[in-house]
Amino acid sequence: MYFIAIIFGVAGMLISWRLKSKFKTYSQTPLQSNLSGQEIAQQMLADHGISDVRIISVEGQLTDHYNPADRTVNLSADVYHGRNAAAAAVAAHECGHAVQHARAYAFLQFRSSMVPMLSIANGFMPILLMIGMMVLYSTGNSTLLAVGVALFAMATLFSFVTLPVEFDASNRALNWIKEKGIVTPTEYAMSKDALWWAAMTYVVAALGMLAQLLYYLNLLGGRRND
Repeated sequence: MYFIAIIFGVAGMLISWRLKSKFKTYSQTPLQSNLSGQEIAQQMLADHGISDVRIISVEGQLTDHYNPADRTVNLSADVYHGRNAAAAAVAAHECGHAVQHARAYAFLQFRSSMVPMLSIANGFMPILLMIGMMVLYSTGNSTLLAVGVALFAMATLFSFVTLPVEFDASNRALNWIKEKGIVTPTEYAMSKDALWWAAMTYVVAALGMLAQLLYYLNLLGGRRND
């Protein structure tokens, strides 16, 4: 278990470092169109007939996200005001989620429906897993651990459902900025590369959770066969 955590923890840190490095580099490349992230977001939403989504600036770095609950595209200050390839990629990507919402994209709907359950489950899951393993080793009873693993399986499913949501949003963003001439071919390549590295953070996280889930399932299966 510790080995799994170390492997995917290191992989996650390397991907995160590479992502930040890419964004720093591409943030230094001014767009020939001279559009800011906020202006790009406005234009993309308008082009898709979306008028009920607000674009707001939020604190932090790489804190950009779309909130379907209050229908807001939240852009970090660097992206909101930025006029570069990285800002264009992120702003369009987050608007890609708004388009998914407006078009009732199935994976986004399924993911959103899981959020309330996971919000509750995540509060109990770590405790159930920890106490469940202690009870399993001391008494051989696997019931508590099984409940914890079931909740962990739900969280793992959520992480995998997130993948098509993220990749689809990136595809929508890239297709739009290319079609509308928001970026030059060189800037497009930078935007595509930045979004690819961002997607890899979700891939590594999902694989890490799957590895942990398989460990728990193997533990349960082994103990029940003893």
